[in-house]
Amino acid sequence: MNGVLDTVEAEPKPEFWYGLPYGYLQLDLQPSPEGIQEVARQLSAIPEDVRDRADQVFRLYAVVLTMLRSQQVMGCALGMHPDEQGGATLSVLTVSTVPTSGANPHAVLLHMLGTGTDNGIVPVELSVGPGYLWETERTTVAPTAPPDGQEGPAEGTVWQGTVAIPVPRTASIITVQLVTASVELADDYRGVLLGVARTVTFEDPAAPDPAEADNARGPFSDSGSGAEGRSPFG
Repeated sequence: MNGVLDTVEAEPKPEFWYGLPYGYLQLDLQPSPEGIQEVARQLSAIPEDVRDRADQVFRLYAVVLTMLRSQQVMGCALGMHPDEQGGATLSVLTVSTVPTSGANPHAVLLHMLGTGTDNGIVPVELSVGPGYLWETERTTVAPTAPPDGQEGPAEGTVWQGTVAIPVPRTASIITVQLVTASVELADDYRGVLLGVARTVTFEDPAAPDPAEADNARGPFSDSGSGAEGRSPFG
């Protein structure tokens, strides 16, 4: 969820909320040096047969943190799912906001994206209003060790999908973005991306609903993946 409850000092109320699908773990975007060292120590202590995979996850976490610290990211989650070869596919989900300085965010977004018919942008209907989906494949730093003899970090191709949602009442744009190196699974990850975008809401899921006073579950389950019967993830 966007926002964390502070038991010592109340933080500003979030402007929106969203759910996470199964297999995604919310990451700490401001880890302490001691915390990172402790994770590294734990990795060195796990069995050797799974250490390489865990080390890849840790490297991916480090790469993502470096990239996100300079951006207005509200939340970040790391996904890990089994593949058909007995391994695992990794993905990174980020949710951020982009202010538009009081301008109409819908008009600003359309200007940024362009209005041509061949730009690959697909309008999508969401519960909070219209959104815009676009996809790309690009080369970026890979969370693995570089080949022997290569200077600089390793690189790889990733699929990147983004859904942008203009929010007129706050003059901002919400972006939900999913990145994975499993380019061949783009169709599956597009479904995950759209599923997350469909959970975005401007209503506090923790607020009491008089019409559902007898329902102990709110709009989202404890895992953050959405309520039963309403979750796009099943």
